[in-house]
Amino acid sequence: MTHLILASTSSARKQILENVGLSFDAMPPRVDEEVLKQGLLAEEISPRDMADALAEAKAVKLSTKFPDALVIGADQMLALDDGSLLDKPDSPETAKGQLESMSGTNHRLFSAVVIAQAGAPLWRHVGIVRMSVRPLSSTFIDDYVTRNWDAIRHCVGCYQIEGEGAQLFIKIEGNHFDIMGLPLLPLLAFLRERKEIAS
Repeated sequence: MTHLILASTSSARKQILENVGLSFDAMPPRVDEEVLKQGLLAEEISPRDMADALAEAKAVKLSTKFPDALVIGADQMLALDDGSLLDKPDSPETAKGQLESMSGTNHRLFSAVVIAQAGAPLWRHVGIVRMSVRPLSSTFIDDYVTRNWDAIRHCVGCYQIEGEGAQLFIKIEGNHFDIMGLPLLPLLAFLRERKEIAS
């Protein structure tokens, strides 16, 4: 099997791959995401293509250092129905503001994964999840953020769907793994096609 590298230090992404029995190393991609995002926003790239471009940048950057490995990059973008984008919150106050803006609205979560080898992308997939947030009271938002800040600070949209974040929603259309940050089923299908894992 070709050496697999996850270009991420995300505990959720690592857990997903460990749970299905894959052998891999996880490394930080050392990509300046903020600079990349600002450039993509200036070009008015769609949220879907932005998630894809960020995932590709992570995978390609590490694959130049480890050319024989298959490097997995992943990223997410969240777009409200009014077109505005949300990112990982930088403070509890930002998280509360984001949850207020999401309250009683719909949004789309774009979850991208790219596999690169020797500095070039080999394969890509973008999962789309449509999510409806129930009306949230200010008391609920305050209590939720206070209880969960350490868990949600690295989550786009301030939710950990595998935990208390499930309480935010009245309807979800899409794949659970996409919400957690890694479109797992298409990724496994690609690895099986390449005979990297047993079929």
